[in-house]
Amino acid sequence: MLVLGLDPGLALTGWALIEGGGGRVTLKGAGVWSTPAHLDQGRRLLALWDSFGELVATEPPQAVSLERLYFSRNVSTAMAVSQARGVLVCAAAKASIELHEYTPGEIKQAITGSGSAPKQQVAKLVRLLLGNAVPLGPDDVTDACAVGICHQHAAGLRRALAAGAGR
Repeated sequence: MLVLGLDPGLALTGWALIEGGGGRVTLKGAGVWSTPAHLDQGRRLLALWDSFGELVATEPPQAVSLERLYFSRNVSTAMAVSQARGVLVCAAAKASIELHEYTPGEIKQAITGSGSAPKQQVAKLVRLLLGNAVPLGPDDVTDACAVGICHQHAAGLRRALAAGAGR
């Protein structure tokens, strides 16, 4: 299964295509979509919509996974992130791609085994799981990889439970 993991933001949105199967995960591609700060907010959100559409047109994933928004002290940052998330949720729906959301704790748990793991530990294990294939760059890319891996683990667990229930 090919999963598009997303770490949404208005200035930078990290994306990662994570292939899973047989208990293994592989990075098929990753990067960031950036929106120019000089553009008005509507044009920046439209640029994010277009970037999503271009990627899924060339590499259609079976699922999109993204981090569930959590409380933030910085209201303006939280608003911008929530607007970017909204665009990505709508874009996934428009493309008829199933969407899965995970809390930061669920993502950390899936990667490290601890829902309270520090960000550096998550990043290190993401690189190990993907054979150090994660491109260097902003944390948004590594975070998107983590979200994609989290969904691969969750989907694998659901498949195993379904297979066990059929016995």
